[in-house]
Amino acid sequence: MRKKLFAGIMAAAMMLSLVGCGSSGSSSSDSASSDTIKINIWDNNQKDGIQKICDKWTETSGVKVSVEVVDWDNYWTLLEAGASGGDMPDVFWMHSNTAQMYMENDILLDLTDYIEEDDSIQEDNYYEGVWNLYNSNGKQYALPKDHDTIALLYNKAIFDEYGVEYPTDDWTWKDMYEAAKKITEASNGDVYGVAMNTSNNQDGWYNLIYSYGGEVITDDHKGTTIGSDESKEGMEMMRQLLTVGAPQSVVAETGTDSLFQSGKAAMITQGSWMINTFYTAENYDDYAWAVLPYADRNGNGTCDSDERWSAYNGLGWAANKNVSNPDECYSLIAYLCGEEGQKMQAELGVTMGGMKGVSDTFSSAFDGMDVSAFNKIEEEGNLFFRPYTRNTTVWEDALQQQGAFLDAWQDPSDPNVMSKACDNAQKIIEDAIAAE
Repeated sequence: MRKKLFAGIMAAAMMLSLVGCGSSGSSSSDSASSDTIKINIWDNNQKDGIQKICDKWTETSGVKVSVEVVDWDNYWTLLEAGASGGDMPDVFWMHSNTAQMYMENDILLDLTDYIEEDDSIQEDNYYEGVWNLYNSNGKQYALPKDHDTIALLYNKAIFDEYGVEYPTDDWTWKDMYEAAKKITEASNGDVYGVAMNTSNNQDGWYNLIYSYGGEVITDDHKGTTIGSDESKEGMEMMRQLLTVGAPQSVVAETGTDSLFQSGKAAMITQGSWMINTFYTAENYDDYAWAVLPYADRNGNGTCDSDERWSAYNGLGWAANKNVSNPDECYSLIAYLCGEEGQKMQAELGVTMGGMKGVSDTFSSAFDGMDVSAFNKIEEEGNLFFRPYTRNTTVWEDALQQQGAFLDAWQDPSDPNVMSKACDNAQKIIEDAIAAE
């Protein structure tokens, strides 16, 4: 009955005219309702844009939406508390690190029936990796909010000061190393040629492994080739970059973004979700983006089709299973993830879309800053979905500890340290997968 009623309302009002009461935010299904849907996210850069999209939905639905930002750590603490019987937001973001746990433990609203009745939401229109991430046992628990890619950010003023040519689309990872080395040496260590945050795998060392032909997690999510010769070659390049860049003790204390914005680092790799941080910076005119370098594995001086890779990930819009107004919550999610909402998201510069073919306007959303590198990587390179398994955080956290990559991160001067670290990482991941 619910599906028929919902489908009828959606057809009559172009998916947006569900009128009713919102949830109080409680996890209890019989909680008192209000006229506002409560959304929680963790990125303040996206808040204003998302609120504008939600307000557009409100114009037709009559249901108000309140977007609240909670920092990353507290976000998951609050969700876990809500899942255990406390308050939960009505609609919220899901992430690849935790999605499987929430789906398997019956915490999220099952969207499958809604999607079957909704012609505007078609699986083929979305990035496959993001769609599949939020599917468990044939049921869909979130819709793709976005996708992201990685690019190289550099400070033109620093490059000019030390007479180093700017990065180009023809750069190899070795070229990046040589430029970083020149800057670090020319500045006598006052400026680091590069700052790589080893704890940020998606926008850092993951990309080197895939560029050199390795895999952190195989496509079936049941294995890894991180101990292969190809992965070791990529991680050796990462080690070399660390030798001419900011020490990890400095990165841990200050952060790569702060090092870059304070003029202490000439280059960092960063994701498209962070553009606003640098676009709104005081000296943003000095900042420029380039496509990620490639691995010239074949030694022919040109980028072959499998030598340039960027990780991509995608958040999902999900709802609390016990929300008192599931129809309205799905309607909001469908609008956020439908063509109109996705195009607005790109045009406003919030993020690139989870729906394919809607992100062309994203590159022009930042007047005075060329961010086309994030789109170029899809056209001139390859994307791999951020590696995950059922319990991603188990092996991700273990890789940062003693006996895995920690020794290499802290002291990259030993040319033999990375090969051993990759062998240890292979076993760590295999054991973690076997225990899942």
